[in-house]
Amino acid sequence: MGRMVETMGKKINRDQTVIEKLTHEIAQLKRLKFAKRSEQMNPEQASLLDELIDTDIAAIEAELQALQIAPAATEEKQKPKRTALPAEFPRTLIHHEPGNTHCPCGCALKRIGEDVSEKLDYTPGVFTVECHVRGKWVCDDCETLIQAPVPAQVIDKGIPTAGLLAHVMIAKFADHLPLYRQESIFGRAGLAIPRSTLAQWVGMTGVQLQPLVDALRDVVIGQQVVHADETPVQMLAPGSKKTHCSYVWAYATSQFCETAVVVYDFSPSRAGEHARNFLQGWKGKLVCDDFGGYKASFELGVTEIGCMAHARRKFFELRATNKRQIAEQALCYIQLLYEIESEVRDLEPDLRCRIRQEKAAPVMNRLHAWMIAQRELVPEGSAISRALDYSLKRWAALSRYLNDGAVPIDNNWAEVRHEVA
Repeated sequence: MGRMVETMGKKINRDQTVIEKLTHEIAQLKRLKFAKRSEQMNPEQASLLDELIDTDIAAIEAELQALQIAPAATEEKQKPKRTALPAEFPRTLIHHEPGNTHCPCGCALKRIGEDVSEKLDYTPGVFTVECHVRGKWVCDDCETLIQAPVPAQVIDKGIPTAGLLAHVMIAKFADHLPLYRQESIFGRAGLAIPRSTLAQWVGMTGVQLQPLVDALRDVVIGQQVVHADETPVQMLAPGSKKTHCSYVWAYATSQFCETAVVVYDFSPSRAGEHARNFLQGWKGKLVCDDFGGYKASFELGVTEIGCMAHARRKFFELRATNKRQIAEQALCYIQLLYEIESEVRDLEPDLRCRIRQEKAAPVMNRLHAWMIAQRELVPEGSAISRALDYSLKRWAALSRYLNDGAVPIDNNWAEVRHEVA
């Protein structure tokens, strides 16, 4: 009889653990149900792949053209004539004249003509045209011809102004507006720019912006403290018209750094090699979540800085279950840590570190002891045990911010940068 009671007791405990786990998962699903996204393909989405291909082709062609040696003069091929910009668009005349209208021989130059090139600009809802007028000046005596140089353009001999290109790039990458939709919007403004043309502009502009990206990356990895965060994005797979999960990685300087820089790096997967390729030989302190892809970097000399916000989130999720008391206790400890951070946020690193040692370190010690005691009381595999294990297994990384005033308490700085993007 005693053995039977013991067996039934173990079974009841296992059943209670499973019930608690399922209750926790159901509560999480209820919180997330309104954020659910349909995976059904929209017919218009198929054109997104074409845009990506056109963009990549234009970028590759621009890079090849920059590397190509000028060929010997050959018979000029006939180029397709560009369609004239609509005459009804407002024009802004921009004159470019030589700074000096006197010939080196001493005679005054005479204006004999001009070259006019038109650049398409766009203010949301309204197209305008910049007419660049470059006067031609000649000396009657020595026939010297002088003309102001052509202003530098993002796309050489192209019609879009830097403002129009900036609008297309921001609409596509910041506002997530596909090029086929931009084509329709431009059409309503009076000029339907083909999405293939827009894709070429995007690719060529990307090539021109690459030196800026490289410079920003140099600034980021020049810091001792760097934030890293990755977020999934759906990308159309070539040829299949189906999406697969890709990732955009954000690398940012710390909130305590004087220079605020964020670099976004796209990768087709979440493999840790992408982070290693970006960081290369960098050996500073990396603020990140517990993603396993960073582990290899830690083995190569990078110091892991844990994210207290992720640890807090585990207990916040427990609020949706019946274990409110344990969750509230953990959240109270963590709230004390964040109150101390709000006090020292604007202080110098040395002073910030000293106050953390005086005020935050004792709270961390009490929290650690409390977690260890609670872990011995809860069953294995329960939602509470998983929340406790998340922090206990990463305690060294979570505690490192106490010893360095330049290190933040969490990775929210990078996560916010991702949300803004």
